Amino acid sequence: MLRLILLVTILSCLVTLVNTFYAGYKVQRQQLVQNTLESNLIYAQKLANSTDEFLHSALQQLKVSAMLLEDMLGDEQRLQVEAERLRLQTDSFNSVLIIDQNGAVQATSPESLQLTGLSLDSPGVQDALAQKAPVISTPYLSTVGNFIVFISHPIFDKSGKYRGLVGGSLYLKKESILNRLLGHHPYRDGSYLYVVSAEKEIIYHPDTSRVGNVVEGNEVIDRVVQAQSGSMALTNSQGIRMLAGYAPVPLSGWGIVAQRPESATLEPLEGLMHQVINKTLPVAVISLLLVWWGARKIAKPLRQLAENARMMHSSGTESEISHVRSWYFEAHELKKALLMGMGFLKRNIEKLDKDNRTDPLTGLLNRRGLDQELRVCGHMQRMFAVISVDIDCFKQVNDTYGHDTGDIVLKELAVQMRNSIRSGDWACRIGGEEFLILLPDTTVEMAVEVAERLRAQVESTEMPEVGHITISLGVAVSAADGTDPAIVLKQADDKLYQAKHNGRNRVEA
Repeated sequence: MLRLILLVTILSCLVTLVNTFYAGYKVQRQQLVQNTLESNLIYAQKLANSTDEFLHSALQQLKVSAMLLEDMLGDEQRLQVEAERLRLQTDSFNSVLIIDQNGAVQATSPESLQLTGLSLDSPGVQDALAQKAPVISTPYLSTVGNFIVFISHPIFDKSGKYRGLVGGSLYLKKESILNRLLGHHPYRDGSYLYVVSAEKEIIYHPDTSRVGNVVEGNEVIDRVVQAQSGSMALTNSQGIRMLAGYAPVPLSGWGIVAQRPESATLEPLEGLMHQVINKTLPVAVISLLLVWWGARKIAKPLRQLAENARMMHSSGTESEISHVRSWYFEAHELKKALLMGMGFLKRNIEKLDKDNRTDPLTGLLNRRGLDQELRVCGHMQRMFAVISVDIDCFKQVNDTYGHDTGDIVLKELAVQMRNSIRSGDWACRIGGEEFLILLPDTTVEMAVEVAERLRAQVESTEMPEVGHITISLGVAVSAADGTDPAIVLKQADDKLYQAKHNGRNRVEA
């Protein structure tokens, strides 16, 4: 009987120890993978926003130039000066062309291209001439043999007659501002990003030989060209398991994918588990020796403790262990160690669950926590409202004052969001400067009132170091019969973009 008790006791301790190691390994592995997926998504979204802003800026430069060219038509010298100014002023374009309505080049910069006077039939030029509107072309091979994207704006004279276009090219296989924008990648260890056009043609890739290739059968690319953003694990064309985040560039229909090898993400895990084992093993050995010696002296308390140890994950086990009559020192210490271990494990699991649901910077719910609350609303068939919140021109705050100051602004906004909602409402940070408020059992009028109150409060509050900032908000409400939460979130995002488009610092519902 004593040997059986000893065997069961030792086996129970070993099982508990291995189970703890295995659970810790699985949780840490999942956390590393999830953190990498979220980081890659945030990075892809950040670059997508930067690229979109650059394209907006490029089109705006061309628009201003087109207005100036109204008074220069027919003056070759002034046209050439304007082409040079447009190319050299901001270094946005590798080359600049001014083309009349018949496709004939009137001026070019640099002049070394020797295109002046020629009629161009390249796809980008012909498409822009046909549309008579601002155009960002698909990638194509130019007349002089460069693989480019052509951005253009139409020219109209004072009478409104179409007189041609002014356009700038971005080289895709040579040095360009687009390559510099996308090529500054802070990671190593096999991480990289690439950009595809709406036709799944690679626009940017660290391996320039891949630029121009059309990629089929890639689920990430299939999603991002449909204007979806997200993250997922996949196997790339070289058979390497990758963790990818992806985001669309709205203005051009391009997609940006940032990915990291799964092996690089999990590399620290093995060393971490070795440290845990090395530090835990001596304590485990000592505990087993104590159990062996104590079990030989008296069997009953140890048998009770062993039986309860095997049921550690059952409800009520902690209470059962507390009631064991450990009337001698060794049994009392083992009982105490079991209770402490269970409490420590319980606290760690609760902490991991909390960390899994909250954003570490602001303390608000993260995307996972938001999804859980949305499922609760759906299960209870509760009507809910969503307010999508975005800080206006937040990139300028980071660029001007630094990311530490930007983090202070994010935390201050989080405080104001908490103060603006009721008990039972949820404020969330879903990435970067993008926030969201979930309001269960709320009508659109009530949600708009909350959004407007928050907007006014933020506008009137002076942020540390930065001064005053503004936010744009989009409001959407589910139907009483239970609308798909994804649809409501999409509607709120659409309204947020509408608020941005209509001048920022406003609420759209």
